[in-house]
Amino acid sequence: MALEHITVLDLTHMLSGPYGTMLLADLGARTIKVEPPGHGEGTRRLLESDPDYSRDGMGAYYLTLNRNKHSVCIDLKSEAGLAVFKDLVRSADVVFDNFSVGVTQRLGIDYASLSAINPRIITCSVTGFGSTGPDTQRPAFDQVVQAMGGGMSITGTPEQGPTRSGIPIGDLGGGLFGAIGVLAAIAERERTGRGQHVDVSMLDAQISLLNYMATMHLMSGIVPAGIGNGHFVHVPYNSYPTADGHIIVACIGDAFWQRFLDCIDLPALRKPEYDRQPGRYAAKAEIDAIVSAELRTRPTAYWLEKLSAARIPCGPVNNFQQALADTQVRARGMVVDVTLKSGTTIQMPGNPVKLSAAAQESFAAPPQLGEHTDTVLGALPGYGRERLAALRAAGAIE
Repeated sequence: MALEHITVLDLTHMLSGPYGTMLLADLGARTIKVEPPGHGEGTRRLLESDPDYSRDGMGAYYLTLNRNKHSVCIDLKSEAGLAVFKDLVRSADVVFDNFSVGVTQRLGIDYASLSAINPRIITCSVTGFGSTGPDTQRPAFDQVVQAMGGGMSITGTPEQGPTRSGIPIGDLGGGLFGAIGVLAAIAERERTGRGQHVDVSMLDAQISLLNYMATMHLMSGIVPAGIGNGHFVHVPYNSYPTADGHIIVACIGDAFWQRFLDCIDLPALRKPEYDRQPGRYAAKAEIDAIVSAELRTRPTAYWLEKLSAARIPCGPVNNFQQALADTQVRARGMVVDVTLKSGTTIQMPGNPVKLSAAAQESFAAPPQLGEHTDTVLGALPGYGRERLAALRAAGAIE
């Protein structure tokens, strides 16, 4: 595996941080989840007893985000526990957290403190607003940064008002950019021999994802509004109802428009002014209404076959069941089996990064709380049975 030579100490909780370290673990990093004594990381208890969304006392959050990880239970608030953690840092490569700004400094596990122990250490903090600027102490969760990042304002329609993304893109974006930052720091360390700190703001990630649309606004001063599933340049480009569902048709440019006319012969659309994009966009509502009326007459499968044969970009609007059963999704290994300690097998999304030199993918069960404490710590110099027993008696480890 690409990252099997990398050890990550995972201090993350909830979603943004655990998603970032899950990506690293899926790529082979030895990922040691450092959890507090008692109940462990917060998502351990989330949905843990839900009859639909839990297995073996673990909810879907924890099951998914913590596959391929080990669990070591250490009390970082105790002097003895902190010393144990620092011993782990001596031979680690990455410390990844999503604490609030200032927590790592208060605990004495910030980059300055840890790099004094191990100059090659890379630390990564994913926070709502980053470690600089006026809002570092402002609390943030997924929907807060979705709203502040501008994306919600262009999702939905003016009549509906702002609408959040159906997936928690605020949290997931932070974790994704955290993983990218760690990989960049690992690459630079190969050249310099030194680690560094990776500072990722969830709000920054949302601004980055605005991409060319932000540039358009900054160039023109025009503030875009929500346009539903349509496009602000291309027509027809929308979701359209069929006899049994919805379909996406994406005609980008004039060439696709001509193909579309040849595929679906609608005399009302054969107007000279529609041959070029400006004319189509000026008549967007009319064109969408005509296309919608025609597509309603047949089922989704019929239109997919017809449009695909004409090489017109299209696709069904899948629900979760349909998306996860898609033949392309399955062929790419994007639904994987994970066997739990009890022998129960559950399925979850796979790893989207396919490396040609990687070994065949495998996904290990998420760990029980402190399951690997003795194994991981016992491999450190000076951590024999007696010392582990003393640390456990003192409450420094569990």
